[in-house]
Amino acid sequence: MNAIITPNALRGSIKPPPSKSYAHRALIAAALSKGTSKINNIAMSDDIKATINCLTAIGAEIVVNTDSATVNGIKNIPQNALLDSNESGSTLRFMIPICASLGINARFIGSAKLPSRPIDTYKRELAKHGITFSFETDLSLPLEISGKLTSGEYFIEGDISSQYITGLLFALPLLDGNSTISITSELQSRGYVDITLDVLEKFGVNINPNSDKYIVSPTEFTPTEYTVENDWSQAAFWYAAQNLTVEGMNEQSLQSDRIGTDFLRSGMYERIDVSQIPDLVPILAVKAAVGNNEVTFCNAKRLAIKESNRLKSTAEMINALGGDADYNSDSLTVRGTGKLRGGTVKRYDDHRIVMSAAIAATYAENEVVINNAEAVNKSYPNFWDEYKRLGGKVNFN
Repeated sequence: MNAIITPNALRGSIKPPPSKSYAHRALIAAALSKGTSKINNIAMSDDIKATINCLTAIGAEIVVNTDSATVNGIKNIPQNALLDSNESGSTLRFMIPICASLGINARFIGSAKLPSRPIDTYKRELAKHGITFSFETDLSLPLEISGKLTSGEYFIEGDISSQYITGLLFALPLLDGNSTISITSELQSRGYVDITLDVLEKFGVNINPNSDKYIVSPTEFTPTEYTVENDWSQAAFWYAAQNLTVEGMNEQSLQSDRIGTDFLRSGMYERIDVSQIPDLVPILAVKAAVGNNEVTFCNAKRLAIKESNRLKSTAEMINALGGDADYNSDSLTVRGTGKLRGGTVKRYDDHRIVMSAAIAATYAENEVVINNAEAVNKSYPNFWDEYKRLGGKVNFN
């Protein structure tokens, strides 16, 4: 589906959707609890549906009611399970160690770019603790695991994906004996680990970081009623638009993207370290493109393993719309032109590229065409409805 946008400023107020990061974690914690939990304020994006389907596959009972979910924790652990993570990297990386800790012989599948996204850290570390990995092709989905995870020390790089750490933080409390997660390089996207620790605490699991280590003791998850806060990474799109009021945000949030939106609200620097806010790079680049300065986004190498290579796809999006951008393996540079001409943004299967291009269209002089506009369903299913409500002029074909 193509979105054909006639440039027009957006106006009004908007309440961004619930945080996908918090929702993933709350649903998992509820599923691992012995009893019934209620998770309020969730949006049924494709990624959240993937997590719910995977939790159901391993024995949780989940009933969704519009914007909430009632979760009965796992009672009967299956011997075998098929888990389809669809396109959700979070779902895959969280569920692998959880299934391993429960002793489930699990087969993992996925779609789009997910099968090729890295999981070699798990293969190395979990294999040391009782888990056998079987790939149909080298380090790519489909993947099958067998065995039962054992406690001990796990060594995890901090500059590849914080999702490895989160997955282990959920899994290790389920084991007999204490475990340690040792971070072997600078921890990027630390905010996502902080979110994990916050959710775990609400479900009765307290893990305190000790320098570059997380020490985890056997602990039972406790069911609770939990309300998901709204999503700062999605709010960023609206902060980048003109004449909008963004409502319902927690200004004390642990979400790192809260800090990143300060660049959208108060102005850009010439050089921005995005190691803690990688998801904001496409929309920050749009804002830089319609400014008048040169901005370099650095420490960005992890963007190459997102839904698209976002260093490449962001630069190509900006250039296709009449801006000026280039990239290398670790950075993206945007030279502000003060305006955008318009044009066609090709298919990337990347929700953040699509939404960033839609906001860029509000600054363009001519029509903007965005291929694969339905990619927004991955994280923000009603994005286009909200866009039109705020005055966006968009048709689809």
